[in-house]
Amino acid sequence: MTLNERNQLRINKTRLWSTLMDMAQIGATAKGGCNRQALTALDKAGRELFISWCREIGCEIRWDEIGNLFARYPGTDPNAGTILMSSHLDTQPTGGKFDGVYGVLGGLEVLRTLHDNQLTSRHPLEVAAWTNEEGARFTPACMGSGVWSGNLNLDSMLRVTDKDGISVAEALESCSYKGTIKAAPHNVSAAIELHIEQGPVLEKQNKEVGIVTGIQGLRWFTVTLTGIPCHAGPTPMEDRTDPVQPMAEIIKAAYAIAAENAPASRATIGEIITLPGSPNTVPETVVIRIDLRHQNAEIMNNMDRLFRQQVARICNEYAVDYALEEKWRMEVTSFNSTCISAVEEASALVGVSAMPIVSGAGHDSLYLSQRVPTSMIFIPCKNGISHNEAESITPEQAENGANVLLHTVLKLANN
Repeated sequence: MTLNERNQLRINKTRLWSTLMDMAQIGATAKGGCNRQALTALDKAGRELFISWCREIGCEIRWDEIGNLFARYPGTDPNAGTILMSSHLDTQPTGGKFDGVYGVLGGLEVLRTLHDNQLTSRHPLEVAAWTNEEGARFTPACMGSGVWSGNLNLDSMLRVTDKDGISVAEALESCSYKGTIKAAPHNVSAAIELHIEQGPVLEKQNKEVGIVTGIQGLRWFTVTLTGIPCHAGPTPMEDRTDPVQPMAEIIKAAYAIAAENAPASRATIGEIITLPGSPNTVPETVVIRIDLRHQNAEIMNNMDRLFRQQVARICNEYAVDYALEEKWRMEVTSFNSTCISAVEEASALVGVSAMPIVSGAGHDSLYLSQRVPTSMIFIPCKNGISHNEAESITPEQAENGANVLLHTVLKLANN
């Protein structure tokens, strides 16, 4: 095949969409979404359907000790590093049809297109489905890629249990996906993840593809405030030690810090708990869960510092005891320039409108990028809605992203 002929290659839009809709039947919800949580019977069914499609085109299948699933398509040079296309098949309990799944099945469509055209690249190609990316059943999220990359400890993750007390190890055995292959980086030259944006930026900018340059940083905090419970009626306001008052100031401070660092900053109050939770009792305990994010590492660190200072100042002012715990930290991630350039060139070749974008959500690529050259490709989703049964893309949008993935991979795999 000449270079010009190769450049004219395109994926099969109808087949890709049909594949997405077939997978969406597994765990389909009444509102049009999917509930296919990690290492359940439904996740197993989704994995087995994916494997059956991969075997139809001659892929070699394997899975490792945390259940990460790999489908390998050979290259002409078996010693060359793999070009990895990956995402996940598990969903949120009320998830959509495309989050994660689109990246796995888009990768499959790339392999099918090469198979249709009897085309073999120099580098071997693989499609991976990472275990428990969503973190809906087991915490933390991105578990499979975290173990594979060495960021999470395998034994600790195997002991994690769901709300019913079932451990990851037990779930892997139940699904028959507890592999014997070590969960660790193999010979991978580059990794590309195709994904829906999960936000409104591409749609607002009327762009067909996002060239993802990195992932923003985040801090998850839990702030626990301790007051003195008392009767709401007889106790004058000035005689109370009420943890709700500093709570309100802390929330205002989080939003103020985000406003000061706009427009790329984010502040989210994800949960507020008051205990004992009675309408006529001043609470003894208030728990606030706060998410701060930014795409610039220096600004992210400054937001972190300012928030801690404000919590200390406010609690001291109200004479309320407090504990501030950092529950999760995700550093700002910059993707590999060669991979970013490959996505940019592929977008131009395919003829789609594209723009650079920073991911607002964490993905398996966060962990992968710490071990291998990595980038991502985004397509718009309707109204930016994701983690929702209303999540929606069009067949044309799916086609655009998969064609960019195809030519990104061809560029990297024939270098």
